[in-house]
Amino acid sequence: MLRSMYSGISGMKNFQTKLDVIGNNIANVNTYGFKKGRVTFKDAISQSISGASGAGTNRGGTNPTQVGLGSTLSTIDIVDTQSSMQTTGRPLDLAIDGDGYFAVQEGTDPNKIYYTRAGNFYLDEKGNLVNGDGLFVLDDAGNHITISADDYASFSIDSNGVISGVANEGKTVTDKTIRITKFNNPAGLTKVGGNLFQKSNNSGDPIDAKANDKGCGSVNAGYLEMSNVDLSEEFTEMIVAQRGFQANTRIITTSDEILQELINLKR
Repeated sequence: MLRSMYSGISGMKNFQTKLDVIGNNIANVNTYGFKKGRVTFKDAISQSISGASGAGTNRGGTNPTQVGLGSTLSTIDIVDTQSSMQTTGRPLDLAIDGDGYFAVQEGTDPNKIYYTRAGNFYLDEKGNLVNGDGLFVLDDAGNHITISADDYASFSIDSNGVISGVANEGKTVTDKTIRITKFNNPAGLTKVGGNLFQKSNNSGDPIDAKANDKGCGSVNAGYLEMSNVDLSEEFTEMIVAQRGFQANTRIITTSDEILQELINLKR
C-alpha cells in the first residue's frame, strides 16, 4: 500500500483529537477557573531511502533521503494563564490574582487534597467553608476552615486571605488564613474533574503558602475568575483543524485513485 495513505490516516486521528480538545474548551467557556487545553503535533518516524555521505576528493557530500510516515500527537497542554475576573459582590466568592491555587480536601485524608482556581465557596450547616461539592477549604496550617455563626457576628476576607471577623462579644477575631498553594510546574497538574487538579509526578510538590507570599497571588473577595477560553481563538483553531482533516482525507482518496489505476492495469 502507499505510504501516503497511512500518513493521511495519522493526520486524521490527530485532528480528531484536536477537535476533541477544542470542543471541551468551548463547552467550558463559562466554567469558573477553567484552564483551556492545547494540542501540539510532531512528525512520526521517517523511512530512510539512502543515508548521507561525506565530502570526498572528487565529489561533495550528499544529504540523506528520507520519507516521512505521518504525524503523531506530541502534547496536550494545560494553558495556565490568568483570566479576567467577574464581580459578584458575594463575600465567599474568591479569585486569585496571580499564581496559586486554593486547597480543598475530602475528609482528613492527606492523599485526597485537591487544588482549584474556582473560588465559589459556601458555608455548610456546621459553618465549614466548602466548595460546591462539599470539599473542605484548608487554611495555611492545613486545617479545615470554620466560620460559625456562634463565633462570628460578621466577617470579611482581605487580599492576604485573612478572615477577619467580629465576635459576638464585640471583639475582632483574625485567626484564620486561607491556604494558597503553588507548584513549580502548574501545567503538569492532572485534571480530575469538578474544577479540581491533583499533583502529578511532573508538577512538583505543592508549595503551601499564603496570599502574597512565596510568589503567590493576592485574594480578591467578591470576585470569581472566569475561564481563560477565548472563543475567537477556539473557532479559528476549529477551522484550521477542519481544513487539516479535510486535506488528510484528500490524501487518502487520491492514494485510493492511484491504487485503482494500478489495479486497472490488469484487465
